[in-house]
Parts: sequence; C-alpha cells; structure tokens
Amino acid sequence: MTTDRYQRGMDRMMDLVAGGQANTFDHAKLVESYKDLDPELADYIISFAFGDIYSRSSLTQQQQTMVTIATLVGLGTEPQLKLHINVGFNVGLTREQIIGTLIHCIPYVGFPRVLNALTLVKEVMTERAEGTTGQEGGDTGLV
Repeated sequence: MTTDRYQRGMDRMMDLVAGGQANTFDHAKLVESYKDLDPELADYIISFAFGDIYSRSSLTQQQQTMVTIATLVGLGTEPQLKLHINVGFNVGLTREQIIGTLIHCIPYVGFPRVLNALTLVKEVMTERAEGTTGQEGGDTGLV
C-alpha cells in the first residue's frame, strides 16, 4: 500500500532526477539497486529522506543540495557526494555554485576533503559530457 508520505517522497525524488541524463546514476537507480537486499529499504529512503526531509519547503531544491554537498564533503563520503553533485546539476546549480560551495568548506573540513570533492566535480562534468557515469551495475556503495 502506497502511503501519502511515500508518494510525496517518490514525487520529490523524481523532481531531483528530472533533467538528469539517462546514464546518470541517480536516486531512483540507487533505490532500485537495494531492493534485493531488503524490500523495506526503498520505503525508508523514499518516505523519510524524500517524503519528510526533502519535501520541506523551508529551503529551495538548490539550497537543499548545497547543504547536502557541504555535509557530505565534511563526512568524506565520496560515493554519495558524487551522486549529489549530479543532483546539483539536475536542479540547476551552476558549476560555479557547486565549486563555491566546496571552497566555502575549506576552513571547516580542510583542503584534502575539498580537493577530493573538486576531483569528483571534474569527474561528474566529464561523465555528463560523455553521457555516462561509470557506475552502471554492481554495488554502488551508496546509501
């Protein structure tokens, strides 16, 4: 049974995926990749993360994505960061806004994590230009 929360989350998740390229690894593909591990995991991700958190109206999609990118840089979770850099482009963030978000993190998380993140931005831009993400199939390591 689909709940309002799940449907709201699914709609919100698809908003973030919209505009992405067909070969771009995104949240919809992420959720699908975990279905065989536990059928309820998709519900947790969609209902909570997207139905509750991402559906809040206090921040724009772009602001939410910049906060997410900054947080993931601080945590050093590069596979998730790469996914959200793609989301950033999907929701209309410019290259300069994404890079500016990362550079703003330098005094708080340090050069190594920000430089790693900037490397991911370069990878994402190259992959988007080529129409591939290098993450087709297999375990993504993303949550």
